[in-house]
Amino acid sequence: MKHEKFKVTPLERAWILYDVGNSAFVLMIATLVPIFFNALAEAGGLSSVNYLAYWGYASSVVTVITAVLGPILGTLADTRGFKKPIFMLCLFVGVAGCCAMGLATTWLPFLIIFILAKIGFSGSLVFYDSMLGDVTTPERMDVVSSQGYAWGYIGSCVPFVVCLALVLGSGAIGLSQMTALSVALLITAVWWLGTTLPLLRSYKQINYVEVEQHAIRQSFVRIGHTLKHLREDKQVFWFLLAFFCYIDGVYTIIDMATAYGTALGLETTGLLLALLVTQIVAFPSALIFGRLSAKYPSSQLIPACIAAYTGIAVFAFFLTSQWQFWVLAVLVGMFQGGVQALSRSHFAKIIPAEKSGEYFGLFDICGKGASFLGTMIVSVGSQLTGSANVGIGMLALLFAVGFVLFRVSCRTEGAKQV
Repeated sequence: MKHEKFKVTPLERAWILYDVGNSAFVLMIATLVPIFFNALAEAGGLSSVNYLAYWGYASSVVTVITAVLGPILGTLADTRGFKKPIFMLCLFVGVAGCCAMGLATTWLPFLIIFILAKIGFSGSLVFYDSMLGDVTTPERMDVVSSQGYAWGYIGSCVPFVVCLALVLGSGAIGLSQMTALSVALLITAVWWLGTTLPLLRSYKQINYVEVEQHAIRQSFVRIGHTLKHLREDKQVFWFLLAFFCYIDGVYTIIDMATAYGTALGLETTGLLLALLVTQIVAFPSALIFGRLSAKYPSSQLIPACIAAYTGIAVFAFFLTSQWQFWVLAVLVGMFQGGVQALSRSHFAKIIPAEKSGEYFGLFDICGKGASFLGTMIVSVGSQLTGSANVGIGMLALLFAVGFVLFRVSCRTEGAKQV
């Protein structure tokens, strides 16, 4: 396939647009929302270390709940006609939660609403990722997945720049910063919902299992069967273990970057602009990895990204100044899109297409927004040592283990070479 002639179809474009929408929520969660929470936490008397820890614990709670609900809902969604309605339910929970966060006046209610919004977001990704097999063909998956992340990164900058200008210029237009943050959350929710409409209009489920009596009960039976036999599919089994480790580290760095910089006492505006640079750098980087996938298999490109992230975690251990945070932001942007997009398409190619929702339910436990182990490592490490640097630096262990396990998955007997 020659990438210079690659053109997305209308259905692929509608699928990509959802990445543009939900990525705006991701960027908001990674940047302005921690500042909102920080202001509420300071007003409630929390220290900077406890502020970082509670933020991490909230993300961990989301992961636990998603781990329980994701595979169950994903398995149910594989039933004919179920995937789109459940996707819409998760979407509306996430969008409503995004709006409602701006109404919280103390830190605890805010965290509760944040958890609900993040659960809706994470749940929607189970179905969105599993739609990849319905909207494109196996030979186009790497490129379409990469374009989803690439346009998600750059597209999410559109509402973010508006929100950032609103928050930083709130005084000039007679708004308090907290009111401006509330409006920013509303703008993000509208953007997220609006960019999803083309997918809601055009998506049709192609790969499915037929409707059975007692569909909910049968979904439990099917997932039980899958889990029972998962170890027999050694490539998928070892890949999921590897993915759990390395992607937890990736998303922990993304989710906690602003909270980490704030805990180190770095200047807020500089942190936000640095993370905007991450999105801008990630756009061409994701497209480059999509092109590289035509020449090199994902089994070679993914380990390269994991190795790079190991170095990033080590660098973060020594981070003390604003300019170092900018370097960190650029490095993360260079490899973020590649490891996300290639992991998604790699998994889609090694699983049964008719059970994509079920398998992506398992994938989502380890995936986007599900950084349980990573956030726990950062939170506990920070509290035990009193140093946020130690907590972040310990993520290098996750990447090292993930690298080894991924190599094992590619060398299992009968492994698909993708």
